[in-house]
Amino acid sequence: MTSGAAQISGGAPDGTGLIAGYRPLPGVYDEMVDEAGLVRPHWRPFVERLAAEGPDALAQRFGAADRYLKDSGVFYRVYDDPTAAERQWPLAHVPLLISPEDWAVIEAGVIQRAHLIEAFLSDCYRGGRQMMALGLPASLITGSAEFLRPLVQAERPSPRQLHLFAVDLGRSPTGQWWVLRDRTQAPSGAGFALENRIALSRAMSEVFRAFDVQRLAPFFDAFRAALASHREADDAGVCLLTPGPLNETYFEHSYLARYLGLRLVEGMDLLVLGGTVFLRTVAGLRKVRVLLRRIDGDFADPLELNTQSRLGIAGLVQAVRQGNVTLANALGSGLAEARALLGFLPTLAEPLIGERLLLPNVATWWCGQEDARRQVLDALDDRVIAPAFSRASSGIPPGGPWVMSELSSPDRDILTTAIERRGVDFVGQEVVKLSTTPVWANGRLEPHPFTFRVFVAATADGYKVMPGGFALIGDQRDLRAVTMQRGARSADVWVLSRGPVPQTTLIPSETQIMVRRSTGALPSRAADNLFWLARYVERADETLRLIRALVARISASRAHTLPEVGGLCELLVRWGAAGNTASGGEPVWIAETALRDGESDGAVPALVAAARRAASLIRDRFPPDAWRALEDLHAYMQTPIDGQGGSAAAFDRASTALRLIAAVTGFQLETMNRLAGWRFLKLGLRIERGLAVCRFARQFARPQGGSREELDLLLELNDCQITYRSRYPLGAAFAPVLDLVLLDESNPRSLLFQLGRLKAHTLALPLLPPAHRPSPALAVAEALYATVSAMEPAKIRSDDILGIENGLMHLSDEISLSYFRVRDPLLTEGSA
Repeated sequence: MTSGAAQISGGAPDGTGLIAGYRPLPGVYDEMVDEAGLVRPHWRPFVERLAAEGPDALAQRFGAADRYLKDSGVFYRVYDDPTAAERQWPLAHVPLLISPEDWAVIEAGVIQRAHLIEAFLSDCYRGGRQMMALGLPASLITGSAEFLRPLVQAERPSPRQLHLFAVDLGRSPTGQWWVLRDRTQAPSGAGFALENRIALSRAMSEVFRAFDVQRLAPFFDAFRAALASHREADDAGVCLLTPGPLNETYFEHSYLARYLGLRLVEGMDLLVLGGTVFLRTVAGLRKVRVLLRRIDGDFADPLELNTQSRLGIAGLVQAVRQGNVTLANALGSGLAEARALLGFLPTLAEPLIGERLLLPNVATWWCGQEDARRQVLDALDDRVIAPAFSRASSGIPPGGPWVMSELSSPDRDILTTAIERRGVDFVGQEVVKLSTTPVWANGRLEPHPFTFRVFVAATADGYKVMPGGFALIGDQRDLRAVTMQRGARSADVWVLSRGPVPQTTLIPSETQIMVRRSTGALPSRAADNLFWLARYVERADETLRLIRALVARISASRAHTLPEVGGLCELLVRWGAAGNTASGGEPVWIAETALRDGESDGAVPALVAAARRAASLIRDRFPPDAWRALEDLHAYMQTPIDGQGGSAAAFDRASTALRLIAAVTGFQLETMNRLAGWRFLKLGLRIERGLAVCRFARQFARPQGGSREELDLLLELNDCQITYRSRYPLGAAFAPVLDLVLLDESNPRSLLFQLGRLKAHTLALPLLPPAHRPSPALAVAEALYATVSAMEPAKIRSDDILGIENGLMHLSDEISLSYFRVRDPLLTEGSA
């Protein structure tokens, strides 16, 4: 090996220039380079291909992958910190390459392990007779918070405990793959593995196609089919139960729901009646037979499990006991994630499945047994101490697992005392030196430690392993711990095949597709968020129009005395765009505050943030381009105003923000199918625009005392100036202006136009169960349309317009009560 800083040499066809200076860490196994310093055979073609690319081309490719992930909105949050900001997904640009020989070992080992843990869980929830016969300590099971007693002897609709299983792997210094952790509760990472593959295969398309890399789509296709096999014809489809947008892996939940065609739901979307789970939709209740669970088991039912849970569904356990719903994974499966179990699985393997483990565990001693506890305490400097079960005990140092040789004396004493006092809560494990894989850092390849999560799905043909997975690469050269929460990066995993790999897709063949034009009933919460998303975006648009009109007039010498300037300031303050203390402030200060204040509910940044929150809750059904445009708008509103501010800067900022909003509304309205979701989006927009038109008219079209300048402003705010001037060349007058702004249905920004569309959209909404009657909102919309149609422009007064405003707010309430709120569940049994 050549020493010194590594440099890329595009002219080195054997790749030696690329790996010059690449030094494996002492005493560990390196994936790319063997003990003699030679590139391993399955890595050599890849290294040569990268070397031929040259540094500039590689930088462009890696940058393209990062841009794809950013544009796609791929993010994660820090675990247990819901206030933490979303973090862009950190991609390690060099994939982990797995040879066919290594993959054969991994595949056989994780399938065997799935059978073993399935057998363990099945016995535990059927009385535990085998475990007792084998002498497994009872406290190993009953001491875990994940052992859910209400599920013991439950007759579940599916005999399987594990539908999706994951194993975290590492390599020993000798190259042996070993198991670091089993993931049985609700394994995460499969969606991120898919995004890693898409990002890297697009950025390095020629490189990817040059290798026989096994595809991921067949795995997801088999998993989706396995879930769908538990459905019934009249149900709402397979639902993915998420804790919500504050969860650290929420993006993955929404991405998998979209990719697999599942419904993304939260606990509040579901309810249990008579032992059956229902989804609340805008057309009534729909039965749910299958739930892909991404919430912890004990949070799934506040009635029989964790009473403090706000994530689950009251009565879900009863629905499981009655055999009315299949959960993947089954409630209680988190029991097998206990580190304490790792020390017993090798002994359980032969009695339960008749085989020895192909993949060994990292050596583990459960301190609940006297002999094991003494072994741990006698060799503390060589041990990692970790919680035995899913949760750490109170009163011990935070941040475990703990490498004992690195702890301060006080923390070491605290842990030692805790183990001696209550050893059942702890395990000791050998200090693992993880193997390394190459990472592109600082313009060269460097060895970094990694762990590799492999996924296994239960299918009709047995267990199927994802040919790839989710690799975590440590940013530091600490060989003992790699997690996303400690600054790790994620890498794609390329499992190499011995021959050509067929092109596969989740899109079925034409003979398998049944033509349909509906995506099923719309969940009530999704409709609610679509409705308010449109309202927030439109409210931001109208506020920006007020700001732009204000700053355009500030430069006038008599700005403070102009009635239209006072009216604009009054509206911004009244709407909460500039805070309650803004009344009487300088106009430019009011405008800038409305543009940058993130705390006032009516300020533009707060409105945009509210729209983004609503959109984040419906990522599975929100157009990707609309999301990117909304992200651009949100990022723009978070940047400070250029220079020293002032009216010119505020005008430019408002104009730019309006153009970004036009992109958001264009994407979201023009790329969505004209189904129920689109109608709720339109209803929100039309109600909010109608309210704005009314408020503008009441402020600037006073029958007595209104000036021509104020009428001109009203036309400007409603984008009607060109139309008005083409009709009335002599200037603004009260009756013609109100006719155009309020009563002209050919004007897309007029009040009557909004009311006409509102009537049409409410008429098209689903009928309400059980009598299949229209919503009361339809009567309100029809009455508003009839009232405004009969108005004469010269006779309109402020009280008339205020009445229409109140009617629009009443319409909003009726839509909410009919479609977003929980109706009497006794009325909905027949609607399922």
